[in-house]
Order: sequence, then C-alpha cells, then structure tokens
Amino acid sequence: MAWFRRRKKAVVPAGDRPASRADLEHLEQFVRTRRGVEAFIEPRTTVTETTVMLVAHDGEWTRRRIDGPEGARRFAHRMAIPIYDVRLVGYPQRMRDYNERRKRMNG
Repeated sequence: MAWFRRRKKAVVPAGDRPASRADLEHLEQFVRTRRGVEAFIEPRTTVTETTVMLVAHDGEWTRRRIDGPEGARRFAHRMAIPIYDVRLVGYPQRMRDYNERRKRMNG
C-alpha cells in the first residue's frame, strides 16, 4: 500500500532572486533625492534574499532586494556611492539615531 509514501519536494536552487525594476527605481530615487548616501550589503539568510540598505547623511534609510552582493556592488558603482559589507562594518550610528528620533516623534 502506498498510503504513506512521501512525495519528494522540488528543490529550489540556492541563489538570489533578481531585484525587480521597481526595487531598483526606488533605490535610484533614494540616492538622487538625498545627500551623503552610503550602501550596505545585507547577506542572504534563510528568510530573506540579499538586500542593500541605503543610509543618507541624516540616518534616513531604505532597504530593497538586490541581485546578490555583486549586484549591490554594481548598483553602488553605477550610482557613485560607497558600499560596505554590513557583516564587517555594522550599521552606522546615524541610522540608529534616526530610528530613535522617529520612535520618540511617533510614540
């Protein structure tokens, strides 16, 4: 009897899903409309794809999916902004300060 036979699940190949055009447009717009923007590569996890976080001079930030670490580097090079690996340098203090200011204003 085959009642309890398990079906094999399709294996999804490891790797990053490409960023959508909307993701890239959002990131480009953020860079064009803010001063002092820096990029931070956030590694792929079991839950999320590789993302890039952009942080402006005042700590305002945004995050979107990107085509892996090399895609993030290409984006930063094209936009002429510095890029860092968040695992090596961490998040900038100005971003934490910005989050704290927003928390105080909204709560």
